[in-house]
Amino acid sequence: MPDDRDEPLVLPTPLSRRVDDALFDARTVVISGGIDQDLAGSVIARLTALSAASADDVTIVVNSPGGHVESGDTIHDFVRFVTPRVRMLGTGWVASAGALIYVAVPREGRFCLPNTRFLLHEPSGGVRGVGSDIEIEADQILRMRERLTQIFARQTGQPVERIREDTRRNFWLDAEAAVEYGLVGRIVESASEMA
Repeated sequence: MPDDRDEPLVLPTPLSRRVDDALFDARTVVISGGIDQDLAGSVIARLTALSAASADDVTIVVNSPGGHVESGDTIHDFVRFVTPRVRMLGTGWVASAGALIYVAVPREGRFCLPNTRFLLHEPSGGVRGVGSDIEIEADQILRMRERLTQIFARQTGQPVERIREDTRRNFWLDAEAAVEYGLVGRIVESASEMA
């Protein structure tokens, strides 16, 4: 009779590890939830690892209410920095800093599912303190607004003036309107349509 002690003990792989491995093998990064520094660090690490593994295309799935603009900037810039071609797939809602990440790739690489909604708007801040500090922060918000306006104008083909006007308030677009606006390249219903 064999001795069970001679057999190596094999522990089951936790589900999250198996999911991470499957996403890596599929060359897919999921951005879901609020955009913050932790998420930015995680996305950069995953894109770096995928880029080191191969130059094959990467797909980023975005479903986000937005969040910290500078964290969105970090992901936006890094998507443009890595060697592999990146495709974006919007689902649920792609709002604010999530939309900034979404437009990091050329329009032909931007897809969304049929019920996706998009939100563009001016950046906001919650500054308190002495007047001189508030003035500095207000100036930074205005600079950020202009920079984001330029990015969205370039990536949608809309005139800068229209982006400024549309984003003075919350500017919602459903999937079809987002295609017409130049935010989305194509609405898809299956993964095969992104090939």
